[in-house]
Order: sequence, then C-alpha cells, then structure tokens
Amino acid sequence: MFSVFDLTSRNLYLCVPHRDDMVDFLPDVLRAGVDVVQLREKELPDEVRVETAKIMVAICRDFGVPFIMNDSPHLAEAVGADGVHVGQDDVSVETCRQILGPDAIVGLSTHSSSEFDRALSERATYMSAGPIVATPTKVGRPGTGVSYALECQARSDRPVFVTGGVTSENVGELIRRGLRHFVVVRFLTQSTHPYSDAQALRAAIDDALSMTVKPT
Repeated sequence: MFSVFDLTSRNLYLCVPHRDDMVDFLPDVLRAGVDVVQLREKELPDEVRVETAKIMVAICRDFGVPFIMNDSPHLAEAVGADGVHVGQDDVSVETCRQILGPDAIVGLSTHSSSEFDRALSERATYMSAGPIVATPTKVGRPGTGVSYALECQARSDRPVFVTGGVTSENVGELIRRGLRHFVVVRFLTQSTHPYSDAQALRAAIDDALSMTVKPT
C-alpha cells in the first residue's frame, strides 16, 4: 500500500481542499515543484473526500510525490494514501499506526512547546509547527512566531514543516534563519496562476537552500 518516501529531502508541502479543477490544478503545481500533497478537507461528506482523494492519489503516483489524507486514517487506508496528518484533537498517532502500519507517513500538528514535547515521544514521521503568523485556515489560532518553529526544528530528529503565511517573498528569509520545510495553502490554492506561483516558490526555496551549503 505505502511507498517509502524520505521527507527530509522534501521542502514544499501543499495542503489543498476539494477543487472542481483538481485534474488540472494538481499536475500544474506538482510539475512546478510541490513535493508533498495533502487533501485538507474538513467540511464535505466522506464520499466526496474519497472521490477527490482517489483522483489525487493517481496524479501524485504519476509524479512520485507522497499523498497524505487529513484527519482520518480510515479514509487514508480506503484511498491508498501514503499516510495521514492529524491534529491535537484528532485520533492519536498510535491509533494511526495501528490502522496504517509502521511504514505509513503520519504527521502531527503542534502549536506550543508542550505539544511538541509530547510529539517527540510519539511515532510521527514528521511534525508541523505553527502557524507562525495568524492565518484564516486556522481560525482563532494566534501566530506562534518563527522562534517556535526554530525551537522545534532544533529539538527534532524528524522533519518539522512550518505552517502559516509562507510565500515566495518570505521563504528565503525563513531559510536564512534556519527553517527547511514549508507548508503552503492560500499562496497556491487562491492563486490565479498556480503553476507560475508554485514555480516561483520552488525557485525561492532552492536558491536560498543553495546559499546555505558551503562549498568544499
């Protein structure tokens, strides 16, 4: 069921809700450099989420990119996803492991140092940290600031994906400050030119990362 993906080498993680144009939108952003995809859909019925996810799984397979389902390990299993992402109020990481097994990707959201403390003892493949700035996709949740994400990354032996307000304009500075893995939502899902915006974001990430590698 699961492909083995090394997320340490993946930097651009897209969370996208159901879209009627998914068969066009998703290949465009994958072609431009998105290298992890999550269906983040909390409002629609399970049957619609499953139908959308199956379309996305097939596209992601063609591009060799991991596909992750939001919230539900049961739906992740049903659609053949590579894993699931859960929040603090969702089912536990351990439950996800029991349903999906040891090779599945399991991501866990964190928003505070105490939550990250607990996450370090769990069998998550990666954690997310943030949102570093307040965002409409996390209604009512204040921004954690960049310092929280940096703290999490420094303490973790697993990838930490930063959430909240990442764009092609600010990602270079975030990388210069030490961050490496980024989640985007609105920058691409609300874009009128998703291919070119994804391409610009990918280029900004790659350019900044190349400056952090010292020549031998």
